[in-house]
Amino acid sequence: MSARGLIVGAARSGSGKTSVTIGLLRAFARRGIAVRGAKSGPDYIDPGFHMAATGQPGVNLDSWAMGPTLLDELASRQAGGVDMVIVESAMGLFDGIVADKGRSGAAADLARRYGLPVLLVLDVSGQSQTAAAIARGFATHDPGVTIGGVVLNQVASERHEIMARTAIEQIGIPVVGAVYRNPDMAIPERHLGLVQASEHAGIEAFIERLADTMEKSIDLAEVERLATPLAPGNGSSELALRPPGQRIAVARDAAFSFIYPHVERHWREQGCELVAFSPLADEAPDQSCDVCWLPGGYPELHAGALSAAARFRSGLTDFAATKPVHGECGGFMVLGKALEDAAGVTHAMTGLLGHTTSYAKRKMNLGYRQAKLNADAPIGRAGDTIRGHEFHYSRVVDAGNDTPLADLFDGQGRSLGPSGARRGHVTGTFFHAIANA
Repeated sequence: MSARGLIVGAARSGSGKTSVTIGLLRAFARRGIAVRGAKSGPDYIDPGFHMAATGQPGVNLDSWAMGPTLLDELASRQAGGVDMVIVESAMGLFDGIVADKGRSGAAADLARRYGLPVLLVLDVSGQSQTAAAIARGFATHDPGVTIGGVVLNQVASERHEIMARTAIEQIGIPVVGAVYRNPDMAIPERHLGLVQASEHAGIEAFIERLADTMEKSIDLAEVERLATPLAPGNGSSELALRPPGQRIAVARDAAFSFIYPHVERHWREQGCELVAFSPLADEAPDQSCDVCWLPGGYPELHAGALSAAARFRSGLTDFAATKPVHGECGGFMVLGKALEDAAGVTHAMTGLLGHTTSYAKRKMNLGYRQAKLNADAPIGRAGDTIRGHEFHYSRVVDAGNDTPLADLFDGQGRSLGPSGARRGHVTGTFFHAIANA
């Protein structure tokens, strides 16, 4: 029997989707329902919270970056062997890029493709009956997307709830819950969004509080009834990123943590061994590995420690003399010559590439990316086009003189010029690779 699924959506970021999703995941798990989470779009953080809430792996389902067959493969795997899948929308439900229908990256693409109803979280602070107009807009905006029910969030009082609830139910949309204002539900944030689940002090107690709140505030039986069968068509992992080696040394600690769950899982299923090491603990990659991967993360918060990690730096240099090393975003920054932190202090990095980056001279870079590779690299072969995403505030203040790794384009195919760097066996990019085009 197929799992049932639904999408938790909202009008915008900051509406409470993540708190509602995490609380629902744990609340259903408490009831003995086998449940998994999924995240629309390229977000790294939320799948970690989904896993913490359920004990089951999270996954990203990105309708722009992942071709339909890969999307179906990942959705099918997430639905396998469980009773329910709750998909958390990124940003607003319909927010994506201008693209072919069904390939915008918006959660609405998933609702349409899989026939999943949307549980709409409406932040009603500063409004009451107007919430009905917003709900009506969602219900009529796209005939292929069904609003199954509404959860009111940031409710101030019983009177406030009655006014908003009555107005919405009068237009025929059920209100299945009302979450009152509660500062304890806030998830800590930093400059790139939420603090990761692994960094959250008291994560288990926090998730339990969220589940308590959702059990008290939302009709769980009604939410379960709203869910519909999630039965993707035949999928394929053909477009998944190819493993860069048989034994892959992966940096993993508070400075290096951004690697997509579907990428790691695919590599393991292809028979690869992922060998973790911690640069912050001054560990070097295992020299018996075939390739070294430095994921993104927050090196700018740990620049001093990384600069002082002599064993890591010398070991990585020895590794790179004969074997491929690739860095994404934060990993790319660490492969450079230097990194300037938020306080304006410059720290020497590994120097395996020639650029210098700065978090003090901030510039937001955000969006989907298409990279046509100019040479073989751990993320693909020369001539391949890789789809991915870029989100960082650091900027290159000295480009160095390395050869660009790729010609970069945005999500709509507009040229962004040469990008990334390669020198010898070392390559790096500011964008995170998601899948083959």
